[in-house]
Amino acid sequence: MAEIAIRAEDIAKRYRIGRLQERYRTLRGAVARGVRGLGVRFLGRDWRKDEYIWALDGVSFLVRPGEVLGVIGPNGAGKTTLLKILSRITCPTRGRAEICGRVGSLLEVGTGFHPELTGRENVFLSGAILGMRRREIERKFDQIVAFAELERFIDTPVKRYSSGMYVRLAFAVAAHLEPEILLVDEVLAVGDAAFQKKCTGKMTEVAGSGWTVLFVSHNMAAIEGLCSRVILLRGGRLECDGKPEEVVARYLLDRGPVQGDIDLRRHGGRPRGVNPVMHRVRFLDRHGRCVNTIGVGEDLIVEISGSCAERLIDVACGIRVMGVLGQRVTTFHTRYQYPGRIALEGAFVLRCRVRNLRLMPGEYSLMLVLTATEQPVDTVDGISFTVHERDVYRTGKMLPARCGPYVPDAVWDVQSSG
Repeated sequence: MAEIAIRAEDIAKRYRIGRLQERYRTLRGAVARGVRGLGVRFLGRDWRKDEYIWALDGVSFLVRPGEVLGVIGPNGAGKTTLLKILSRITCPTRGRAEICGRVGSLLEVGTGFHPELTGRENVFLSGAILGMRRREIERKFDQIVAFAELERFIDTPVKRYSSGMYVRLAFAVAAHLEPEILLVDEVLAVGDAAFQKKCTGKMTEVAGSGWTVLFVSHNMAAIEGLCSRVILLRGGRLECDGKPEEVVARYLLDRGPVQGDIDLRRHGGRPRGVNPVMHRVRFLDRHGRCVNTIGVGEDLIVEISGSCAERLIDVACGIRVMGVLGQRVTTFHTRYQYPGRIALEGAFVLRCRVRNLRLMPGEYSLMLVLTATEQPVDTVDGISFTVHERDVYRTGKMLPARCGPYVPDAVWDVQSSG
């Protein structure tokens, strides 16, 4: 067996935007060029100017046999372009890609389907386009149809299928490839919720089968659950390569919608006439790094710093966590979680460490309350905070929102004599 399944060396891809190339000259094209020429003369604008964009710029990495590599990044980062180059759909402008083994590409669900053909005929057509031999398709035909749950409609033209039926059959064909290397581009969002669950299960099976997989997705729970390693692309460049939880955290840290370091003296959530005592709040991860979002099951440190001109005794500090509808979700409070009495004078720092944060992914609002001898000293409301999804159970699945705001630390043990 080869030591390397995929080797990418300085891959770059440049696209030209702006002027369209004509395959052949026509009278209509000549007239259009004349009109554009008039626009250049009278408007002073050169519509013929070529512009270029680098979809990828110097990306290099190695993938070993049996490794499941996740590829994440914002839209336009170059993820799909990378898979197209590895699939030999397009050529790189610079660099080279070496692939050792039979490759299966699942880049677009429904490749090769013809609306006038029946589901049965499209299974054979699409399977052939994806690289499956006829004998292989015949052997797997019943499995494919059963997976798509379309036994009754397999001899109906696909033009009469609903969009959900169409993508279910298309994914079923692609999911039953048996390549040594599988390239997958965001295919777990097809069909209804039940079928998406089945797709995730199939990908989990593939990931544990010893195949080499390159998996592009915006589903961070699936990335953490399926992948042994993740690379982060941004602006066509390889920004980070490492363990899934670390790379995902870095990606979400950079794209988070809220601040991780907030100046409370300028915050609008403080009642009028209150003298600011709490000056700053920071959200930190378990390594002490300032973050603007935290993952389910990770440690969170809320650091409140400030200064008081007079000595405050019998101090209590509470952090109320509210959901998007204003309902209180939970509270962190020194009165219940700190063993001793607190006195503050001059500059101070209060840190609350929440171990194994079990809030569901979403947006939350925090209220900070500081009291002394049970009298209010300072209050700040409306501090935005985000919890992002994370495969805390390592199953590739997340609890749905209907299960409530709390993600339990639960472990199942099943025994059966059957």
